[in-house]
Amino acid sequence: MPSDSPRAVVPIAAKVAAPNGQSAPQSFYEAVGGEETFQRLVDAFYAQVADDPIMRPMYPEEDLAPAARRLKMFLEQYWGGPHAYSEERGHPRLRMRHAPYTIGERERDAWLRCMRHAMDEVALPAEHDQAMWEYMVRAADFMRNA
Repeated sequence: MPSDSPRAVVPIAAKVAAPNGQSAPQSFYEAVGGEETFQRLVDAFYAQVADDPIMRPMYPEEDLAPAARRLKMFLEQYWGGPHAYSEERGHPRLRMRHAPYTIGERERDAWLRCMRHAMDEVALPAEHDQAMWEYMVRAADFMRNA
C-alpha cells in the first residue's frame, strides 16, 4: 500500500548565478515562474473541470474558487514555494481528503485530461513539463480508490 504521499518524483532544482558567481540551487517553483505560473495552471485546470461531465460532479461547491485555491497552495508547496497549504490545512492527507469520492480509471483519466490541457496552456520548458507531468500521473494513480 502506498504511503500518504505520491512524492515519487523529486522536483528539479535549477541552477542560477548567485551574487558571488557561484551556482545556487533554485526551487522548481521559482524556476517555472513562481506564484504567477501556478495561478495560471490552476485557472486553466479549473476552466476545464467546470465543463467536464466526469469531473464537475466531484466538486460539490457551486463555486470552484475554494478548490482552486487549495490546489494552488498544495502544488506551490510541493514544488518548493510557500508553505501556506500546511500552515492552513495541516498535512495534505491526499487519500483521506479524496476518500469521499469514487475515483476509478475513468475519473483519473478525466483529471489527467484536464491537467494536461492546463499544462499545455501554461507551456513550461520541456524538462519542467516532464517532471511535473510525471508527478501528476503518479498523483492521479495514487488517488484511485475504486
